[in-house]
This record gives sequence, structure tokens and C-alpha cells, in this order.
Amino acid sequence: MTAFQTTHAFSGFSVDDIDAARTFYGDTLGMDVTTNAMGFLDIALPDGGSILVYAKPNHTPASFTILNFPVDDVEAAVDDLNARGVVTKIYDDSEFATDEKGILRGGPDRGPDIAWFTDPAGNVLAVLAAG
Repeated sequence: MTAFQTTHAFSGFSVDDIDAARTFYGDTLGMDVTTNAMGFLDIALPDGGSILVYAKPNHTPASFTILNFPVDDVEAAVDDLNARGVVTKIYDDSEFATDEKGILRGGPDRGPDIAWFTDPAGNVLAVLAAG
């Protein structure tokens, strides 16, 4: 048996306001969020695994997508998120030429349809076409 194991690996990221994160991930997105003994958030994923969310003084939002949600219909997911008050049009530059809903339309050389949004701490998340 090796000392390094991947069996219980998990991901984590920081936020600047743990209460705002609890509300966003738990109430707005409907994820299973609990608070652990250290005051960090544990987000349980439906297929197993978890994500640790912790408050960090002088938090700087990640400069990359920290969490992706594969969905069957990106446009319907964006409509649902927008109805929950989540803004999906966060890019206006030519590199990510999104439509009026904030969806970057995929294609053979572009990858899947995808739309990005941010959590209250400015971390970037995305919904993208599954499959």
C-alpha cells in the first residue's frame, strides 16, 4: 500500500464572506451546504465528493473557473440562474464573445456551449453543455 492515496480527495477554494457563500451555494444554487467544526463550509456533491469553502483574509477571487456544472440545456440553465438573481453575462470582450444571455456558443473547434457567473466573492463558476 502506498502512503499517497486519492480515495478521499476534495477540492477547496476561498471566499471573503463565509455567510454570503453559505447563502449563495445553499439557498441560491440549492447545493447541500453544511458548516464544519472549524466554521468552514462543506458542499456535498450529489455523485459523491465534496468541496471545502473557507474564509480567507484578503481573499482574491480565482482567475479561473473554480466549479463547473454540466447541464443538458445551457440556455435553460441560464434562464433558471437568471431567475434566481444570478448574472451570467460577465464577459464583454471578444475573447469570450457571449450572446445577450452570457452564453458562449460552442462548435466543432470551440468546445461546448458555456456560460460563466460569479459567486459573491468574485470566484468564477460555469454551466456547460454536458456530454
